Amino acid sequence: MTSFRPAANLFRLNRHDANSAGVALSSRGLITEAQATLRGGSEEGGACLQFHEVSKTFATRDGPVHALDAISFESQAGEFLSILGPSGCGKSTVMLLAAGLIAPSRGRVTVDKRAITKPRTDIGIVFQSPVLLEWRTAIANVKLQAEARKMDAPTADIRARELLHAVGLKGFEQKYPNELSGGMRQRVSICRALMHQPEYLLMDEPFSALDSLTRDQLVIDLQALWLLRKMSVLFITHNISEAVFLSDRVVVMSPPPGRIDRIFNIDLPRPRRLAMRAAPEFLEYSGQIMDLFLARGVLRESSQSVAQ
Repeated sequence: MTSFRPAANLFRLNRHDANSAGVALSSRGLITEAQATLRGGSEEGGACLQFHEVSKTFATRDGPVHALDAISFESQAGEFLSILGPSGCGKSTVMLLAAGLIAPSRGRVTVDKRAITKPRTDIGIVFQSPVLLEWRTAIANVKLQAEARKMDAPTADIRARELLHAVGLKGFEQKYPNELSGGMRQRVSICRALMHQPEYLLMDEPFSALDSLTRDQLVIDLQALWLLRKMSVLFITHNISEAVFLSDRVVVMSPPPGRIDRIFNIDLPRPRRLAMRAAPEFLEYSGQIMDLFLARGVLRESSQSVAQ
């Protein structure tokens, strides 16, 4: 694949160190000195996840459904890796396998070359729906993770408040889910997933139900949190622009049964700004992925396809 280098004067953004990595959050006044613990995690950014010729078949009343067919890829420590593909291609199945919530029918899923044989406790998970407990406040929902792990209560309270402040929810700690917007509820969900400072974060289309403006802001906030902590992220999405903007690499999957069609290395500087989406380099990546979907019939532009 052709590697694209940005024009020297197009994105002249400062290269960040550990203290300046949160430029997107700090520009909104959301990063404070007290939030040093958000950087947590190991300097290496977490474990290496590997899929080795993994297939998954589900038994149904109508017969077996082949969700994945012999996929192989590796997610490096500290990498932001997106899995992009059409509905039904097995994207969410990949996440469940990575979490150890289901087992492969064939092949192996490993972390640092050790097979995953049970649900992982070293990860954070963010689902499409926030899945908040309606009778608990925002901060109590975040601290649910700490209670389950028997973390020190005063420390957990400080960390929960810092996380909520970091995503723009200062002042909303005591609000209940029905008093929060959809974007706010998803921010609470992200904070809950980060409560125990996981080295690996799994996200299953977390912004798919949000309006475009809220989605853009959460994409920026997620990038800033990732730059602060450099944890490994496996991000499931069907949005091309979102995948290109956030990722170091994008794994493009074929229509079902899910196979890996192509892996794109996204060579764009960080931190990335929303204006970058109009840049030639960004559009080139997005266009190549769209062309791939058109070639595979995932997208159709003919009037005949509309009539059908």
